[in-house]
Amino acid sequence: MAKVHVFARDHINTDEIIPARHLTTDVESELAKFAMEDYDKNFVKRVQPGDIIVAGADFGCGSSREHAVWALRGAGVAAVIAPNFARIYYRNSINNGFLALECDGIVQAFQDGDPADLNLTAGTITNTRTGQSLTFVPVAQFALDVQKAGGWLEYMKEHDQAALEAETLAAHSTQAGHGHPGQDSSQDAAPQEKQHA
Repeated sequence: MAKVHVFARDHINTDEIIPARHLTTDVESELAKFAMEDYDKNFVKRVQPGDIIVAGADFGCGSSREHAVWALRGAGVAAVIAPNFARIYYRNSINNGFLALECDGIVQAFQDGDPADLNLTAGTITNTRTGQSLTFVPVAQFALDVQKAGGWLEYMKEHDQAALEAETLAAHSTQAGHGHPGQDSSQDAAPQEKQHA
């Protein structure tokens, strides 16, 4: 069962997650040695594969660096759960297939070392010591698909490029807005030749 590591302070920045002095590699196993070093030097000695970080609000603020995701994932962290995240960290997490889950009251629900049951299908995390269960913001299916694939690049490789374009860039708008008149479905039909009597 996953163990929880509580970092209760708000605004933990990317330099605390992985200090800039260690940004000399993009190898996760190397970055993992220094994960959370400036916050807790003993974290990497305690963390086990599948463990969860519970953190305060605005986790991952500061500079944009994918290394902050790679370091935690390399250390074996399965997910970070916080009331909210810095937007760039949240997006980097999705792009790298890493779970960043938003959950109000999460810091108050756990103590460091508590066992937890994370249920992505139900959208819940349960402190199995106390029995308290919290619901987190549902993970978008797209983010789950990217996570399952192992990251955005792997996700793209698994999908036909033409299908991806149809889902994203080349998709027709069905509603007016943003300077587009919208797509009239009647215009999609092939023109009918006039019938002469």
